[in-house]
Amino acid sequence: VRPLFDELLTVDPGQKILDLGAGTGWVLEKLVGRGCEAIGVEINRELAQLSIRRGPTVAAALPDLSWCRSSAFDGVTAVLVLEHLTELDMLFAEAARVTRSNGSFTLVINHPQITAPGSAPVVDPVDGEVYWRWGSYLSPGSTEEPAGEDTVTFHHRPIADLLNSAARAGWNLEEMIERGLPAGLAAGDPLLELQRGLPRLLGVRWRRA
Repeated sequence: VRPLFDELLTVDPGQKILDLGAGTGWVLEKLVGRGCEAIGVEINRELAQLSIRRGPTVAAALPDLSWCRSSAFDGVTAVLVLEHLTELDMLFAEAARVTRSNGSFTLVINHPQITAPGSAPVVDPVDGEVYWRWGSYLSPGSTEEPAGEDTVTFHHRPIADLLNSAARAGWNLEEMIERGLPAGLAAGDPLLELQRGLPRLLGVRWRRA
């Protein structure tokens, strides 16, 4: 996740950047390290308490950014956040509203291939080759995935829905990158090793029209 985000991020010292879904604040720390004035948004108060150690953090729910004035930022970032939000169009519209002209939106999400309900790897019992069952890829949907003793909702959208929603809000596509599992992460797990040729992450950078 972090190498992909680093590759997409284009910011300059002194720029004001808003990080959506700041989590523990590692994106804020990276932005501050590049000389930016960064502010995070995080709804989970326990995570916000960790994030605020790395940069100013607002405790608020996404995608509502009504507390923020228009054109207040030079860019917006969101890492592993979009797939947990129900309001896709509102997020892109609000991000565009608070971003100045020619500002950037840097996004990293789980690849829509793996968030589709019913999607999963399938192993050929004859030769061991791994295929991918696409599940309900073409339709928006959601799944509940285990997270400790609780579950987390993943909202699935086809790539076309993602790009069209961004375009309607005035975001121009600048770069898109698909990434599979790195060798180190797959090492020691034969099933994961066979999936290294499949996309697991999607990174996109837009520019505000």
